[in-house]
Formats: sequence, C-alpha cells, structure tokens
Amino acid sequence: MKQVVQNYKSGELAVLDVPVPGCKPGGVLVRTAYSLISTGTELMKVSEAGMSMLGKARSRPDQVAKVMQSVATNGVPATYRKVMGKLDSYTPLGYSLCGVVEQVGAGVDDVKVGDLVACAGNEHALHAELNWVPKNLYTPVPDGLAPRHAAFGTVGSIAMQGVRQGEPQLGEVALVIGLGLIGQLVVQLLTAAGVRVVGADPDPTRCELAERLGAAACGDPASTAVEAAVAELTGGHGVDQVFLAAGGGSNQPVELAARLCRDRGRVVDIGKCRLDLPWNAYYEKELDVRFSRSYGPGRYDPAYELEGRDYPIGYVRWTERRNLACFLDLLARGSVDVEPLVSHVADFDDAVETYQSLKDGDLKAVAVLFRYPEQAEEQGESAAPEVSVPEVRRTGTAVAPARSAKTPVRLAFVGAGNYATSMLLPHLDRRDGVELSTVVTTTALSAANAQRKFGFAEATTDLDAVLGDKSIDAVFVVTRHSSHAELTRRALLAGKTVFVEKPLALTEDELADVLAAVEESGNDRLQVGFNRRFAPLLQEARKRFGARTGPASLRYLVNAGKLQHGSWYLQQGAEGSRFAGEGGHFIDTASWLLDADPVSVYATAAPGNEDLQVVLRYPDGSTATISYVTTGAAGFPKETLDLIADGKVLRLDDFVRASVYSDGTVGRKQWVSSRLPKARDKGQNAELAAFIKAVRTGGPMPVPLESLVATTSATLAVQAGLAGGAPVTLARAR
Repeated sequence: MKQVVQNYKSGELAVLDVPVPGCKPGGVLVRTAYSLISTGTELMKVSEAGMSMLGKARSRPDQVAKVMQSVATNGVPATYRKVMGKLDSYTPLGYSLCGVVEQVGAGVDDVKVGDLVACAGNEHALHAELNWVPKNLYTPVPDGLAPRHAAFGTVGSIAMQGVRQGEPQLGEVALVIGLGLIGQLVVQLLTAAGVRVVGADPDPTRCELAERLGAAACGDPASTAVEAAVAELTGGHGVDQVFLAAGGGSNQPVELAARLCRDRGRVVDIGKCRLDLPWNAYYEKELDVRFSRSYGPGRYDPAYELEGRDYPIGYVRWTERRNLACFLDLLARGSVDVEPLVSHVADFDDAVETYQSLKDGDLKAVAVLFRYPEQAEEQGESAAPEVSVPEVRRTGTAVAPARSAKTPVRLAFVGAGNYATSMLLPHLDRRDGVELSTVVTTTALSAANAQRKFGFAEATTDLDAVLGDKSIDAVFVVTRHSSHAELTRRALLAGKTVFVEKPLALTEDELADVLAAVEESGNDRLQVGFNRRFAPLLQEARKRFGARTGPASLRYLVNAGKLQHGSWYLQQGAEGSRFAGEGGHFIDTASWLLDADPVSVYATAAPGNEDLQVVLRYPDGSTATISYVTTGAAGFPKETLDLIADGKVLRLDDFVRASVYSDGTVGRKQWVSSRLPKARDKGQNAELAAFIKAVRTGGPMPVPLESLVATTSATLAVQAGLAGGAPVTLARAR
C-alpha cells in the first residue's frame, strides 16, 4: 500500500510503498476514502523539517533537553545513534480521515466490514491507503453524510473541545482570533450554540468566509474594526470568551484577548501561539486562562486510546470518541457546514506536489482533502466492503547445522522500534556474513523505515510467511513485552533460532508455554537480550577480580528515573510492571558475576512510588541487593555496582569506569578504565557477535537456557514477593 511520509532530517516528502498494517485485536482495519490535511499543524511540521539542525533545535527546546539527559545517562555515541536514527527516519503525516472498514479485530462488535467510519489519531488516521484504528478512535458515520465531510471529524473534535473549555452560554459574545481551519469550525460551533461571534484574522478572504458561516463581524486584528464590533455587541463590557486559534510567534493574540475580554472572562488556547501573558492586563481583569488539549478527554491516555477502556459517561460526558460522534451528528443535521472550507481536493498520488504547493504558498487553502481511488461515493453510501523454576526438558535434538563461512546467516526481525533500530541493527547491518532478510511489524511505516535504513531484503506485516521461510536462520523478537513469550514460542516451534529482547515472559504461564515449545520441538536455540554480562568493561573487571573462595556481597543501584507521560512502559495491565520488563537485566548480571542462579528472592517497595529493594540469595551464601529507584537525581549515573569478597572490591560506574581494589595493593586501585563517556558499552555488540557465531557454527548458545529460565523466574518472583511480604523460595521443579 501507499503512505505519505516525511524525513525529518532532510525534509524529504514521499509517497512510499509500505506493508499493509496488521489488524490487531481491539481495532479495525480501515481503507481510506478521504483524508484531511491540517493546514496548520501539518504544515508547521513540514516547515520544521526543512530547517537546519540549529533551527530544529531552536523550535523544539523540549527535545533538546531530552537529548542532553540522554547524553548524561547513555553517553554521546548511543545518544547520537538514537537521535540520528529518529531524525533520519520517515515519519507519518495526517490524523483525520474517513474510510471503509475492511477487517474487524477481535473484541470489536460495534462495526462490521463495509461500514463507513471517521477516524482520529496522529498514529492511526494517517495519509495512507489502509490504517489500523483502535476502538476509541473511530466512530460510525451517520447515514447520508458524505465521506469527504466525515473526514473533518478529528479537526472538528479539536474545535469542539476548545468550545467546551470556554463553557459558552446562550446569548454570550465570543471573539475567535485566527480564522484558519480550526477557527472557522469554532465560529460555526459557537453560532450553533447561540453565541454571537466576532472574528479576527489579517486575511480578508478568511474574514469574509467566517461571516458567511455565521460570524456577526470579522476584521483585521490590527485595525479598529474588531474592537468596534466587540464594543457594539457587548455594550462596551467586552466579550465573554476569547478563543485563540492562531499560530506563529507573535504575542498580539494574547494582548488583544486581554484588551477585548470582559472582567473575569475566559481565554481558551486552542492553537499554538506565543503566550507571554501581560501580567497587569490579565491580573486586573482576573481572566481565566484555559488550555484545550486536542480532541478531548482520553487523548494521550494509552488505556483509553490503545486498550479501549472507555470513561464512564457519568464522570466524563465528552470523551474523544463522543466528541467525534457529536461533530459528525452536527454535520449530518446541517448545523455545521464544512463544504465551504474545502479549498482543494487532490488525488492521493499527488500528495507530495500538494504539500509543496501549500508550503510555497502557491496553493492558498483553508482545508485540503486527499481523495483515494475506488472508495465510497460522494453520496455517502458505504462500499461493501513458592515460585517454581520450570525444568527445561527437551525431546529430540535441535537442528543447528554448522554453516559455511561463505554462506550468510539470514536474519528476520519481528519489531523495529527504537531499541531495535538504535541498539541492535546498527551492529548487524554491516557485519560480515550476516544478511538482513525480512523485517516484520504491525505498523507498515516502521517496517519500511527499517528496510530503507538497514537494507532488509523485504518488509512485511505477515509473520506466518517469515516463520514458514526455511531460508531464514534466526528470528529476533523485539516487540512490546506482552508479545515476547507468544512470538518466541511460535518461532521455536517453526524451528528457528530465536533472539528475544528481555523479558522472556511476564507470567509463569507464559514461561511454561515457551518451555513446552522447547520440549515439543526439541529446539532450545534461544537467547534473551541480557547484554550486560557481555560488556567489555565488566568482562575485564571480572577477570581482574579473579576467583573467590568465600561468599560475596553484591550491591547494584539502578537509578532508573521517571518515565515520560504516555510511555507504553506505564501500561502495566498489558505490559507488566516496569521491573518485570527490565529487571532481568540486573538479576542476570548479578548471577553471572556470582556464577550461580538465585535460590530465593525478597522484595520490598517504598510506599507511593516504584522504588524497589530486591535481595537475592545464592547457594553458597552470597547475596545480591538490587536497588531499583525512580526518585533519584537525573544527573546521577544510571547503574553503579559493587562486588565484595575475599578482601577484594570490584566497582563499576555506569559502564564508563571500573576499578578493582584488593588487600595486595594496600587499598589502591589495581585497574581503572577509560573515564570518557564515549567508552560506555553495555555489551550489545559482543552479545550479537556471540549469538551470530552460535547460529553459524551450530555451537552452544551464549547463555544456557537453564540460566535464562532461572533469571526469568527470579524476576517474576519479585512481584510475588511484593504481594506476600515474605521471601520467595525458588524451588527447582523435579
């Protein structure tokens, strides 16, 4: 299928051939009939992409701050790869469309194949021939409403949420500053609600259009016309609400709002304009400044948008989806008219030329639609359209033949997210004797990006085809945590060697299913991405520490930090706890340093936050204490570790510096690593080298399966320990 994309680094726009997205549970696959260009938001994004790197940094200081924090945490090379990988990737455009349901995912019963729906979301309602849309981001189109009009649903919801934030009353007077696409819709919604509207925009054509659509008067904000209209309509008191629907760097809109708003009036920011509030003006009138967040309640909440958890109507009357349905109803009843806003309808194949014309100013438009081939007709008719550590049992022998040095190891990747593209694929795409065969994703564009950047021979959304391809030697599972166990199970049964990112499993049942696949197939060719034991710095430190004769004490501080709002790691119901997701890293490192698997786990949590203390006990009496904290200072190193035994101390500082002390050196350091941040290496490259070697030679996997299972069981036991408040024995199954 085809999709409109942009490279944020170069500014390149393209209509790209990408795989068809999979139809996941909880949503529908929609074939687009019309999609709407947001001439404000999207053109701002297109313009930013054309800036220099310095210009991009100036326009997004929030992202610059994140980059600097990443440098402090992960070092310059890893941060550079991550940032350049994001910049030099195709990103999607679009967030408002209408189309026909082509496939219905499990758990969806409110629409059927062939229904016409309006869809929202900058990750789901894209300028693409097909989109997967979760349940709370689509709504059926009322009978008789034309698809080209229903495509306005998302921007209509944005305008509607802004109006709701203003709490207009019958007979009030409002001022709308900025008469672009959103401003024109706000004017109509206010008029439909019985509010008299004054509009302000420097473009006389837009002012005339707003007056035709219901505004009492409109004019240039720099003239006296707007102020005179407000004075006449309000008896000199000022407007009840001001809606800021303008963009740009001028502070004129907020200053005009203060001047023309009545005492204790409301100012609602819908657009993205400068907001240097003149303190005296806003204070003296005690103005109520409010922000309108996108389409309404539910926006940016993964539980609502991705998991389909609706808010009870008694508590949240107008959610994203209800706003979307309400706007479509107003369109169907003729209370709002979007046809006068349509300046241009372009064929989807001409998308690049259309964007360029808008950017260059050759095409002056309020709203532009993309029309897709062979879709719904203009009349609006729908087209048909005690925790037990499982025993590892094997029946038979895994097929792992040695390969000729001249025969490349052919790899497939299931998932191509940030970790795969920044930490794994850069180490593989130029490695001798490795061929990147196929990348599989549910999101078509991520597969196309990975194919372009790393040279995969194929990109697809069809996992079954990959698992059935006998020429593929190994499969990398680099998806969200909740899918790891099932994808690993299927790949093992298909006879593939598997590299799965941590965690291997989120529950004991999932772990049992993986081991059942090993037993059934005889295929134990499995590696979990516990990379820290492969870190060159830690390997050298362990070697210099040497053998020990007595029990050891290990202390591991993980300064994990707070997650950003919206991170999928916060979806604990679906993806497990944060520690369940990444705690295996630290348990595996401790077990490798102590050369044993733990026999018990005790865990306790600080009340009110995610800070954990995990104590592991080992067969020889050694202990490892892992402090996993989210409340530490961001500037402090992420990982620090001390191993103490036999009068020796191994100290690791965030994979940048390591020291070994011993009594034989009179308390002095025996060895110190490089102190440069660029020296940080957490072992991904060495781990991949060991994995590829095992695949090529047919030799043992880098980490025994029994160790991977023991680490996973210990990680799962942490949650059991938190629930029970007592140590959990890790009993080996017999």
